[in-house]
Amino acid sequence: MFKYFENAYNIRYDFLIETKSTIYMTVIAALVAGLLGLILGVILVLFKDGGLLENKKIYSILDKIVNISRSIPFIILIALLSSVTRFIVGTTIGSTAAIVPLVFACIPFYSRQVENALLEVDKGIIEAAKSMGYSKLQIILHVYLKEGLIGIVRVSQLTLISLLSLTTMAGAVGGGGLGNLAISQGYYRYRNDITIVATVIILVLVFLIQYMGNKIIEKISH
Repeated sequence: MFKYFENAYNIRYDFLIETKSTIYMTVIAALVAGLLGLILGVILVLFKDGGLLENKKIYSILDKIVNISRSIPFIILIALLSSVTRFIVGTTIGSTAAIVPLVFACIPFYSRQVENALLEVDKGIIEAAKSMGYSKLQIILHVYLKEGLIGIVRVSQLTLISLLSLTTMAGAVGGGGLGNLAISQGYYRYRNDITIVATVIILVLVFLIQYMGNKIIEKISH
């Protein structure tokens, strides 16, 4: 069995380093994009028809921006944001540089998911909160975010998995991580065992995200 994975074994320390890079990109991008995406998602719900701050014009503008941003392929987005990335981190190569396009790609996706999750909150509860004299901020914090928490966790789980997938694409263009290892050390050099091991590690990370998300949902539900 060992002989089939000899190449992968010989660069086992590289796997450790690149796994850390993948986790680093995913976690940092998730934290930044998660916060900004959550805020944007709440804003979309507020300005939507029937929202607390209903404004069709503002919602239409934000809606179009989100839709257009989500439609840009990630590889092209990396190229489009190269100047911005260089301005922010000083380079367009490496794991830290990859975080910039990852954040820009994740924000519109996550904000739309958050919007859909919050729209599932029972309107009766919102009306009840209004009749009890809750302020708009209190309704956002204690009704929308509290009642929609399970939905937000679910979409966060989905977004994290999508973000992990994007890190492998970033690796293909010099972003580092397991994607870079699978392409540069595996695919380009015809070392299929390296590509297979990198894929398995990525799948393990996906399963961990799913497991932790399910545990959080289970705890919230009880």
